[in-house]
Amino acid sequence: MPQDTLFTPNNVFNINGKLFSFAYPVVMGILNATPDSFYDGGKNNTIEAAIKRAEEILTHGGDIIDIGAASTRPGATEISIDEELERLLPVVKAIATEFPDAIISVDTYRAVVAEEAIKAGAHIINDIAGGTMDAAMFATVAKLHVPYILMHIQGTPQTMQQNPEYTNVVAEVLLSLSQKINELKRLGVADIIVDPGFGFGKTTEHNYQLLSNLRQLQLLGCPILAGVSRKGMIYKPLGLTASEALPGTIAANTIALEKGAAILRVHDVKEAVEAVTLWNFSQSV
Repeated sequence: MPQDTLFTPNNVFNINGKLFSFAYPVVMGILNATPDSFYDGGKNNTIEAAIKRAEEILTHGGDIIDIGAASTRPGATEISIDEELERLLPVVKAIATEFPDAIISVDTYRAVVAEEAIKAGAHIINDIAGGTMDAAMFATVAKLHVPYILMHIQGTPQTMQQNPEYTNVVAEVLLSLSQKINELKRLGVADIIVDPGFGFGKTTEHNYQLLSNLRQLQLLGCPILAGVSRKGMIYKPLGLTASEALPGTIAANTIALEKGAAILRVHDVKEAVEAVTLWNFSQSV
């Protein structure tokens, strides 16, 4: 890689005015405030249900609550900004009020939605598009001075799985992320998490090439997020469905930990926390 794409490791972030360390793996619990997400769509699209889910995440040991209000599953129908805001903001406000010490990330690729969510009480922007679907996103992150999760995607949720192609998926994802990190740092963004984007414009083979080589992303100097929970890369090779994919998810998450993941983004928080606990124990003896 060119010299200007190598970065100094940064594992301590300023999140809501407090220092937060990614030196040891943490768990991000998914809260989908949508009717159509691939696994749990419709379960949390009332305020009461969302609060209950947030409480479950925290009770089971989750470190971050990741709230999304627009499905980005393959082929998902794009909703309007107004609809996303209408779904998202009441949930963010309610959870920030109910759990004032919780760390909240917001899963959106729209700069306007990201800014309004931060104003409503969120602390981290989780952008599945890595700035490719809203040209204002990077400048907005810089203005807000919040941590940013930079994910790689090829295409859009509507097109990404039609025919994803790479010459070398690991090298291409690494280069793309490094270029965007340089752009973000030029704008003054200090706290960046990288996500290779499992399932976002990748075949099953691409996903496992990335998982096997995940440690290469440590060259970027950022904590690595692994989001494999109950995805097709887990259940399709096993001939199962998403609802049957918990054991496979635990296996893939364990591989991700061995390969250097700092954050596991999951539906099943209790099981992921147990995996992290045992992994940490294995490293200490």
